[in-house]
Amino acid sequence: MSVKWKRKAIRKVLISICLVIMTLIIGVGIYVGYIYYKAESAIQRIAAPEDHQSTETISEKKVSIQPMIFLVAGIDSREGGGGVINTDVLMLVSYNPQTLSASLLSLPRDLLLKPESLPSRKANYYYAYYYIKDKSNAISQTKHFFGDLLDLPIDHMVVVNFDAIRQTVDALGGLDIDVDMDMKYNDYADGTHIDLKKGQQLLNGQQVLDFVRYRKSNQGTLESSDFARNDRQQQVIKQMVEKLGAFQGVSQWGKILDIIGENVESDIRQSDLQQWVFNFPKIKPEHIRSLQLEARWESPYVYVDINDLQQSLAALRDEAGVRSESPSNLEAIGKIEDR
Repeated sequence: MSVKWKRKAIRKVLISICLVIMTLIIGVGIYVGYIYYKAESAIQRIAAPEDHQSTETISEKKVSIQPMIFLVAGIDSREGGGGVINTDVLMLVSYNPQTLSASLLSLPRDLLLKPESLPSRKANYYYAYYYIKDKSNAISQTKHFFGDLLDLPIDHMVVVNFDAIRQTVDALGGLDIDVDMDMKYNDYADGTHIDLKKGQQLLNGQQVLDFVRYRKSNQGTLESSDFARNDRQQQVIKQMVEKLGAFQGVSQWGKILDIIGENVESDIRQSDLQQWVFNFPKIKPEHIRSLQLEARWESPYVYVDINDLQQSLAALRDEAGVRSESPSNLEAIGKIEDR
């Protein structure tokens, strides 16, 4: 083999390596640009309008996110649901971006609330009440209603269509769930068909949605309480956070961001949401704390232990670094002590 031929062969190898490296660099650039585009598109659909619109890109903005408390509401807008927009899920979340930790408190949907200026109803009634009055202000009104009621500085509210859970779980490849009981329920009017067996198993999106929503049975299985539902919801959230944190690849994140954009609404500023989306993979399930309430169901309402509620609200405030001037102002809550 001649020296000249060897040099040509080496040049070909080097050129090939350079081409591969250039292709990877271009691919990474396309990936980052694609994710930015997808994130911007989703965020614009989710976020509240900015006071002053900016043309800065995500990478140019430097927003200091402070600890905050927000209210999450899950609604069901499936065809056949009769247009009911009562909130099947109500959850208070305190998030600290400095420690990348969060605390979750699920409010029973059947919790009795007795506000002075509104009728006494279950907790899941009030978002629908404000939505019917003026849907453009429903998030703001509901956030302030629960903030005043619980003496809690709620910064933001997020409304999630339940279909987002189904679609996201499918995009994640399912969740490995320990189903705590046999669950069977059929409602042909709204298309609900729940049929789950007790035990550890891989559930698809629809099955996970059935798992977190199951309450009553008309097929011979035991009924479930709001408290068990709340535990299931938090179990699912933690597992979804873990899977999303490990996500890589254009098709994976692109699909998730599309789902979020189509099924989530909030009053959070676009600049804040941009920071959250790109810091999300840093949040770990072990840094998410579930707060528990002792409660009792006496048809048709749920009543809670006032001390448990006060301690849970205090934990949410501590996570966000805020204090309450009147932590015992919970007269409008249905209490076990009053039964």
